[in-house]
Amino acid sequence: MTTYLINTLDAKEQFADLINRVVHNKERVILTRRGKEVAALIPFEDLEVLRTSQDKNDLQEAIQTLKEARDTGTVSLQQLKDDTHK
Repeated sequence: MTTYLINTLDAKEQFADLINRVVHNKERVILTRRGKEVAALIPFEDLEVLRTSQDKNDLQEAIQTLKEARDTGTVSLQQLKDDTHK
């Protein structure tokens, strides 16, 4: 997969072409400002992969948190409030 670097000023002038490169050629476009990478245009399929990966990570974290709560116990909201006001 090709990655194309372009500064934001040039990207503004070439926006339609950049979108076509992403959609039709599956290129990734990295936008720069003052030489720093600040944003990216990626194919929607890439975004779906990222979302799926994040969802899996969130699920794994939730499962781990539930296991820890089961192993170490929990406290009531009132107990938590009381502990923070001491």
